[in-house]
Amino acid sequence: MEFIWILFAFICGLAVKLVNLPPLIGFLAAGFILNFMQVQPSSVLEHLSDLGITLMLFCIGLKLHVKDLLKREVWASTLGHMGAWTILLIGLVSLLGLAGLQAFEVLSLRTAALIGFALSFSSTVCIVKLLEDAGEMKTRHGQLALGILVMQDIVAVVFLVLATGQVPSLWAILLFALIPLRPVLGRLLDKSGHGEMLPLTGLFFALGGYELFYLVGVKGDLGALILGILLASHSKSSELNKSLMNFKDLFLIGFFLSIGFSALPTWEMVGLSLILTVLLLAKFVLFFYFFSSLRLRGRTSFLGALALSNYSEFGLIVVALSVEAGWIVKDWLVILALAVSFSFVITSVLYRKAHSYFRRYKDTVRRFEHTVPLPEDCFAQPKNMQVLVVGLGRVGRGAYESLTGMMENGVVAGMDADQFRIKKMQSEEHNVFFGDGEDVDLWEHLDLTNVRLILLALPSADDSVNVVKQLRGSGFNGQVAAIARYHDEREYMLNAGIDNVFNFYTEAGTGFAEESLALIR
Repeated sequence: MEFIWILFAFICGLAVKLVNLPPLIGFLAAGFILNFMQVQPSSVLEHLSDLGITLMLFCIGLKLHVKDLLKREVWASTLGHMGAWTILLIGLVSLLGLAGLQAFEVLSLRTAALIGFALSFSSTVCIVKLLEDAGEMKTRHGQLALGILVMQDIVAVVFLVLATGQVPSLWAILLFALIPLRPVLGRLLDKSGHGEMLPLTGLFFALGGYELFYLVGVKGDLGALILGILLASHSKSSELNKSLMNFKDLFLIGFFLSIGFSALPTWEMVGLSLILTVLLLAKFVLFFYFFSSLRLRGRTSFLGALALSNYSEFGLIVVALSVEAGWIVKDWLVILALAVSFSFVITSVLYRKAHSYFRRYKDTVRRFEHTVPLPEDCFAQPKNMQVLVVGLGRVGRGAYESLTGMMENGVVAGMDADQFRIKKMQSEEHNVFFGDGEDVDLWEHLDLTNVRLILLALPSADDSVNVVKQLRGSGFNGQVAAIARYHDEREYMLNAGIDNVFNFYTEAGTGFAEESLALIR
């Protein structure tokens, strides 16, 4: 039976990938097709789905910092959006009922409020997958979206406690002891090494956090998230995240398949779910309004709102509890399952072109910017910059340090979209500054008159191509070099206008051979 799921997930995932769409759309389709064929899911699929979500939340925690959640733009926009969206849905449901749509006509005020609340959440699974694929987890808008998702999870815990009446055990107070135990967790991570023990240690922390919180009556997924946050500042957190990435992605396929198994719809249900899907535009507008009102830059507001404009799998939990309590008919569970699926598809398709959309409508978006931006959104450029390294991961930092040693002091600068990495390097007196290479505003504000060479050490070929397009569009005529991880990416990047492309693995092998050969000469 498990092979049938894998077969259909593979066929549908590959089919949509061949037309340049995200594979998760194919996985959703596979679930509905299998359900239509009356293939019954087993507990194995549910376990895979739960495991994928737990690992994903743990990995989110590894990239989050608690002080990010305390920022006004995170908590105020989360609570403000949820309240405004719920009120808006109550009004729209009432209007649709007055218009004669029977499914909305029979809904009470309480039921309409529950549906609005359920649809106010954004999908953690969908958004994290999109941000990871785009390499934008640590960008300004990526961290904003993650912070809001975590705040929504906290609201979800409060709702579940109130809705189910399951108050956490008195033993839950002991969970605060995890904070002083953080050094112990860090030492365990250090002892795990770099081999197969590292991902096993990650699984131990993620599942251990889940079980620990579950035992004291708190949502288990929150435990996985908290354990990740406690380890976020550890030097091996990034390596741990990478070691778990393939496991998490594989298990999450089970989640997308399970959405399709929720129920088989009628045409009327499809029509109602499409009405709810159209309302995603209102969700985008509300997020954009709150972000802009809280002084975020137009680009951050636009990309953050676009990523968050979908419905969440948690909405299905809210409706399922409402069905059990007799507050709403079971048909709404199917309608919301379809709306969630449609929202995944729309977000996955639109977000792939998010930067292109912003470039096209940037003048309109900028009209809504606050006249005084937040301090962390202001651009600061090093003086006398002649060479710029964009992306300060392992490869980029190595290039930056090598160039710094070979050239005059101060002419080599580094730039990265990870604010915490930049702050750490600045504290070590490196000539670096914060900036997202795909930010068209950045290149328009930077003075590149004296810059002769820009090195792009970015995670994907598409990122490098997008950056060089913006560079050329802003009038930069200097040299641009980039790295490629695969042979077929090299021609693609050269054709896009990059002057020189180094194959990461080939060049590493060549350098290793040359230095080793020097030992016998």
